[in-house]
Amino acid sequence: MRRGDVFGGDGGWEGLALEVESRDRPGLCLFAAEGRLLLVQGERPVLLAAVDDDHCGVEFRRTGAYRSVVPPVRAVAARETAGWPDRWAHRFAEHLAEAADGPLHGGRWLLARESPLLRRNHEGLPLSAHWGGTVVEGHPDGYVDWFVHNGSRGILPLRAMPDRGDARVKAYRKQARDGTLPPVLLWWIGGLDCHVVLDGHARLAAAVAESVVPPLLHLHRTAPGDEVAAGTERAVAEYEAELVRYAGLRDRHGPVVPDGAVIAGASLARRLEGLRTGVRPTWAWPLPGGRDAWERVAREAAGGGPSGWPGSGE
Repeated sequence: MRRGDVFGGDGGWEGLALEVESRDRPGLCLFAAEGRLLLVQGERPVLLAAVDDDHCGVEFRRTGAYRSVVPPVRAVAARETAGWPDRWAHRFAEHLAEAADGPLHGGRWLLARESPLLRRNHEGLPLSAHWGGTVVEGHPDGYVDWFVHNGSRGILPLRAMPDRGDARVKAYRKQARDGTLPPVLLWWIGGLDCHVVLDGHARLAAAVAESVVPPLLHLHRTAPGDEVAAGTERAVAEYEAELVRYAGLRDRHGPVVPDGAVIAGASLARRLEGLRTGVRPTWAWPLPGGRDAWERVAREAAGGGPSGWPGSGE
């Protein structure tokens, strides 16, 4: 896997681009069948979801089988890397590349410092003001309400959140107060229209308990390199054509018409930014056995019986 830092127009670090070539299907794989989603880690179903078209949301059930793709973070490493999201991104990228049960598959990804989908909540206030309301509650069953979460933009834990008395949460609460809390690793899943927590459930719970905004890193698919190159070429050509158009208007109407560099330049910058970092749809694979198979796994998960997914041979 190749990786490279992505910087914004102001020179600030925005994220880490990941180029994955060798993985056709990920170990943490999303399957789909007729409005039903099944997230499988290895051969363990970890999340079932059904899109509710009538009420604009998603019903879900967590099986409790999810295992983090990142090993535990030691306190020493947390202190040494505090305030350096780029270092955390490289650290997480190494684990994601090595994990056989992670979400990465062939294509281009971005591990971003800020998700455009979590910048503001449903009340139009900055995320820092009411970020806690983005966490989707309910275990093992729950509902992602796209109205309540503003087209979701929510955070869905992949296992039950630990309570405040949990030993890990207590340890992380001190780090949350000290400003040394490691980032929570999120993955955007378009079919759910929300982020899921890949790593950091206890850290997220600690931030909730301390009423502080947790540091976040967001993983999502972006446009492949050839598409970025082609899109950049088109955007530049249209920018140049727009400057020519403004020049013609100035010739006819005089200097009252701007030269167009500011307007066209801002549009070009937004397009280039979108090509480099924009969120692309999450891939889902056809579920073997279709909706009937999904219903079987759902019944087993609800009844506490064996929960092997349809492709596991069980």
